[in-house]
Amino acid sequence: MNPKKFGATIRALREQQQISLRKFADKVGISPTYLSKVERDEFPPPGEKKIKEIAEALGQDPDELLALAGKVSSDLPAIIQQRPRELASFLRTAGELSPEELAKVTKYVERMKRPG
Repeated sequence: MNPKKFGATIRALREQQQISLRKFADKVGISPTYLSKVERDEFPPPGEKKIKEIAEALGQDPDELLALAGKVSSDLPAIIQQRPRELASFLRTAGELSPEELAKVTKYVERMKRPG
């Protein structure tokens, strides 16, 4: 994915919610100058922890914002290493599904892990 989309996306989401740059920067604990430069793609996206805070503040899925920043959640490698063969195969297969098919598979897997 293109990290340049990260800044524009954050800015658009922030503006849609009518949050000023200064107020949003304070909310997520970064300087307004830094946020402005990230939004204009003058600085690269921040680290995972800060991206997750930004996602929460904007009501967005953290994994989607991490992907826009060219990153993945740090917990994923450990999950994959627990069952590398099965999960690698699953991910390769899932990567060939349409968005609708993938949504169905995701719902099915989520139902399987529920108790009862």
